[in-house]
Amino acid sequence: QQRDKLKRYQRRIGLSLERERALARRLLQEGKREKALVLLKKKRYQEQLLDRTENQISNLERMVQDIEFTQIEMKVIEGLKIGNECLNKMHQVMSIEEVERIIGETQDAVEYQRQIDEILAGSLTEEDEDAILEELNAITQEQMELPEVPSEPLPEKIPEASPVKNRPKPELVAAS
Repeated sequence: QQRDKLKRYQRRIGLSLERERALARRLLQEGKREKALVLLKKKRYQEQLLDRTENQISNLERMVQDIEFTQIEMKVIEGLKIGNECLNKMHQVMSIEEVERIIGETQDAVEYQRQIDEILAGSLTEEDEDAILEELNAITQEQMELPEVPSEPLPEKIPEASPVKNRPKPELVAAS
């Protein structure tokens, strides 16, 4: 508000300066040199006032900018304060030990998955493959229970199977 008042004051002085200069010319033409000189001194004083007013306006604008910047800084500080409170709450919820435990479990799971991936990708050494084949043979031998071989001699002729009799098909009768 003060800045606006000073700008209005500047305009008023500017108009007054133009009138006094024109009046001083007219007084000189009429031969009233003393009065023209007083008017020019007054005009010079008002020009100095105008310069001081300009400096005051500049100071006010700088002060307004400083106030606005300080308000922005206050908002930033408030945001930092809220962020700090949130971080503290999060730190209370999660302890360092819990984070280390979770990271350890994650690393174990990643290592286990890597081992599975290596097995599936066939990155076994030759010794590993030999050991796997031996284990497979052992399991196969355990599961295979072969029947015992009969000690009696086999018959020479296999008896023929009796022929199957064909029966007539029953007829379907429609009900009336």
